[in-house]
Amino acid sequence: MSAEDARAIARAFAPVRPWGNRWDYYYTLSKLRSDPLYPGVLDALRGTRAPVLDMGCGLGLLAHALRRDGQHLPYRGVDNDAAKVDRGRDVAARSGLDATCFERMDLATTLPEHRGSVAILDVLQYLPAAAQAHLLQRAAAMLDDDSRLVMRMALADHTRRGRISRLGDRAAHLIGWMQFRPRHYPDADSLQAQLQQAGLSVRITPLYGRTPFNNWLVVAQRS
Repeated sequence: MSAEDARAIARAFAPVRPWGNRWDYYYTLSKLRSDPLYPGVLDALRGTRAPVLDMGCGLGLLAHALRRDGQHLPYRGVDNDAAKVDRGRDVAARSGLDATCFERMDLATTLPEHRGSVAILDVLQYLPAAAQAHLLQRAAAMLDDDSRLVMRMALADHTRRGRISRLGDRAAHLIGWMQFRPRHYPDADSLQAQLQQAGLSVRITPLYGRTPFNNWLVVAQRS
């Protein structure tokens, strides 16, 4: 993602009034400039036509990134944080993003109905192991031949990056950015096995970029 794209998306999250809260603007600008997440996800979805369900959407940055990339896929974002969902919905409406919707939903207890691509970005580790397995099973069942499951997460290992990732996730909870503390970090082998058992082919690649975190991109689709 170019610096121009990052600035354009971040400006959408600037307050309407000069004296408004600029937290979302600076957070968005910093994330888009430094985190390789969205370029990786955009590449994974490019060429598909299926609608996208963004589970744990936060402010809905993926919707903005898709539109800037020329991918006009129908987008639905769900998240347990009602305040983020409300802000994301308002910004998407002000920005004129077509075919987008947002709703509050606790993925630990409720999963939406959907058919198409699924994005689960920096969310899985905040769910208990049993809830993760159920979510992955349901997400796999949502895919058809023209859709993909795209996930980004920190995987379980004892590396320095792994320790930094766990500390970062705990800090995000302590400052209130994430409502729940991290619960379970899956390892690559068990994650791949779960998805393969659901009939998917799986590709797992590192997505560190210039960050210190132990982030990996998982792309799965019908075999």
